[in-house]
Amino acid sequence: MTPTEIVGAVAATLTTIAFVPQAHKVLVYKDTHSLSLGMYLIFTTRVLLWGLYGYLRTDWVIVAANAITAVLCLAILVMKLRNDVFGNVNR
Repeated sequence: MTPTEIVGAVAATLTTIAFVPQAHKVLVYKDTHSLSLGMYLIFTTRVLLWGLYGYLRTDWVIVAANAITAVLCLAILVMKLRNDVFGNVNR
């Protein structure tokens, strides 16, 4: 790997790891009240588009990092929708 690729791989790894504590907290405690639905909709879309960009460029570091982040973001987004949007139907 070139120095540029190493920097990119470290940045991608740190960005992905940053979502693990949030996803863990949401999945364990089921609390999404303080999270912004708009932010997670936009951010999840951004992650999916970056993954597509990496795929189109055949940059597997970008693809892998964004695929993992997408799974974490989608888990949070599903919980947010379940708790705050669809959860209000039964109340």
